[in-house]
Amino acid sequence: MRIGTGIDGFDEVVQGGLLAERVYLVSGPPGSGKTTFCVQYLAHGATHGEVGLYVSLVESPQNIIDDMSNYTMNVIPLVKMNKLLFADLGPRMDYGFIDDLNDHVTPGYEVENSPGSHEAPSPATVFKEIAAYVTEYGVKRLVIDSVSAIRFTTKDPSLQEKEMSRFIRNLKKLGCTTILISEMTDPTAYSTEQFASHGVIFLHNFLYDKTMTRAIQVIKMRGTKHDCNLRSVNFTENGMSVQELLE
Repeated sequence: MRIGTGIDGFDEVVQGGLLAERVYLVSGPPGSGKTTFCVQYLAHGATHGEVGLYVSLVESPQNIIDDMSNYTMNVIPLVKMNKLLFADLGPRMDYGFIDDLNDHVTPGYEVENSPGSHEAPSPATVFKEIAAYVTEYGVKRLVIDSVSAIRFTTKDPSLQEKEMSRFIRNLKKLGCTTILISEMTDPTAYSTEQFASHGVIFLHNFLYDKTMTRAIQVIKMRGTKHDCNLRSVNFTENGMSVQELLE
């Protein structure tokens, strides 16, 4: 079964969409469109009855919602209908307070705080929180922002690769079609998450013929016939769209 992303021009590149209940990695430098790609994916699913969850470990969910509301994705109405959920599992902003993993944006477009367990963030505790949201709300589409934040929560740096592999293997059991966001800037800098994910999509932002250009490249997509060529990316009021091949 293929899952449509709602990104014009992308699904045609990957035989109609993503394979259901798999884990994908979207990587790229700042300004390449990672957040837009992922929120567009969630909003498309939410519009068609699939509850989406955006888990933020770095950015404030309110900022993401405000930014994405500039597009015609109906982000705020979907949030209010509990079809599109934003959860803040990152550290609290105020210094001097114990980290709390239980902030989320309510249908009333407000941040709600629940008593935390006062347990230091770790891949295991982050996964536990995500699994609770998936079960409670029947989440089918999941985005986690970002892989780097998950890595930084590992107490022992020598165990980072093992913990990342374990984290992704457990995500595959949730029954969601999941996208992990990575700030990786070099597609040839291979990491555990690249090998463990079913697909790797790279978004580029570079100088091309004296013009800053955004492009998309499917590096890996298991079970899917695709090429690895660069395609230009355009942004309109509707969000991201994939254009012609870059020569």
